[in-house]
Amino acid sequence: MSKTVSENLINFLSEIPFFSELSQQSLKRLYDNAEEETFIKNETLFKKGDVGDSMYAIINGSVKVHENNHIYDTLKSGDCFGEYALIDNETRSASITAIEKTTVLKLDRTHFLELMTHDRGFANSILTVMIKRHRELDMIQEALASSKKEIEIVNSKMSGLINGAMDAIIMFDSNFKIILTNPSANKLFENDDVLQRNILFFFDEDSGNLIESLVKSELGDDKKSVNQYLPNIVKVIGSNDAKTLNEGTINKYGSHEETFYTLILRNIEDRLIAEDTINLLTKQTEYLEEEIKELTSNYGIIAEHKTMKKALDLIQQVAKTDATVLIHGETGTGKELVARAIHQESKRSDKPLIRINCGAIPANLIESELFGHEKGAFTGATVSRKGRFLLADKGTIFLDEIGEMPLELQPKLLRVIQEGEFDPVGSSETIKVDVRIIAATHRNLLECSKEGKFREDLYYRLNVFPIEVPALRERGNDICIIAQDMLKRFSKKLNKPVVDLSDDDKKLLSSYGWPGNVRELQNLIERAVIVSKNGNINWQAIIPNNSLSEFITEKTVAEKILTSKELLNLEKENILKALKQTKWKISGANGAANLLQLPPTTLASRIKALDIERPI
Repeated sequence: MSKTVSENLINFLSEIPFFSELSQQSLKRLYDNAEEETFIKNETLFKKGDVGDSMYAIINGSVKVHENNHIYDTLKSGDCFGEYALIDNETRSASITAIEKTTVLKLDRTHFLELMTHDRGFANSILTVMIKRHRELDMIQEALASSKKEIEIVNSKMSGLINGAMDAIIMFDSNFKIILTNPSANKLFENDDVLQRNILFFFDEDSGNLIESLVKSELGDDKKSVNQYLPNIVKVIGSNDAKTLNEGTINKYGSHEETFYTLILRNIEDRLIAEDTINLLTKQTEYLEEEIKELTSNYGIIAEHKTMKKALDLIQQVAKTDATVLIHGETGTGKELVARAIHQESKRSDKPLIRINCGAIPANLIESELFGHEKGAFTGATVSRKGRFLLADKGTIFLDEIGEMPLELQPKLLRVIQEGEFDPVGSSETIKVDVRIIAATHRNLLECSKEGKFREDLYYRLNVFPIEVPALRERGNDICIIAQDMLKRFSKKLNKPVVDLSDDDKKLLSSYGWPGNVRELQNLIERAVIVSKNGNINWQAIIPNNSLSEFITEKTVAEKILTSKELLNLEKENILKALKQTKWKISGANGAANLLQLPPTTLASRIKALDIERPI
């Protein structure tokens, strides 16, 4: 064998703990008396019960320590075994078999004892290792003593936990004799002296038979059953004949010689009463919801006019699909109600509907709101945050005022629509989501795309299924129906008498243009109920002057003939607008006269004639 190989094997021996204290000279003598042996796969080095006479160190390969088919451990290159065979004549405690082709260095007892006898340095080093091992055993014994104390503390804590539990805990043996109970069990049994009594005596017949069958069949076999729930509710009968319904678990512990069972019971009388109450209230709620749904047409939307009924038909058509929907309508027309109706009728109705108003969030924060961010992604990001898209996973996200979304963020939204994935701010991790997208806007997105204010490809991705929500002024008698419904609700809320709309009231409501749509109507009705007196409302004072409304259509202006008084009112209103816009400056380049294209003197005389005064 070459000198290099010999040196490597001597160094190999020095790394074995049993020889770690030997000098290089002693290691060389040990190596000179060792033999290399090679074993093929599945060849046995020695069997359990063989008399040991050698120690082995694995140079390469691996072996298993086993008894028949049971494997205790696997040893590989650098591991050693059988060292105690060098100093005693005991038999091997396990078999060793090669898992693969394995080469070992074999050190026999005869040469080892010769070295112990004739090499004092060798003997001292081996004794040093043995003393260290003895000290380690002392430390292990101290640790065991400490562990015993810790076990006692744990047992004390466990006793406190059992005795403090609100559930009844009962332990009994295979003969159904009670061996341990906690205070809650004694209270349930109405008896503080239940030890050694038959647990089955505290149940009604059916419950007793259930416990007995579980113990004798499922839990009585060799299989370990833990935390098995009782399949039925059991009835406990206390010593004073108090009957209670309980649910619980039962499990087995112990050995083949002695088996014990733990039964944990929880009184569910109060819960059953509460569940009955909840079921009753749930049924009542469902009934009331059906009533409300019937009264308000569909999804909280009152619709009698054909324009709104058309929108409801479109909701029904698209709801069951996952198609992206773009809702268009003026501010206050109820676009969010339409979005909620689509979600409610969809297969995602049991998942969340997440709403975000793209116009209400600052441009520098909306990306984080939509897609989330990692801690430290930007100044102020002290913790990680989930975005709205992740919260809406498996559900629906409603992007209100989508036309206000910053142009630089639109490609990221387009990616979510196309690929169903996004990267949170400050993260390189791509997150996949399954989200149904509903968007809404009051803008003409196609025109915005032509002006470069909105991505054209994003518009077409959103506009898969457009729904137009009509303005309130276009819905005919719906105005009066909605108004009457709101009157009832606000009157009840504010504890005021309910006011019924007269024909004249309905004409006033229908003649107004409603630039704020249903939202404006709601605010106006609430104000009307608040200022009502004795069930009377002065609608003339509540409804804005229709002749001066900015929402008079060109058709109305062209067809209606104004009276002289209405013309004066229009002129006065027009002058007031000009004065407000110029901060009541009459003459000059930035004055109201220049804006109205009138001589300043003429404007001054008209202000005086129309009795226009600057507010204080």
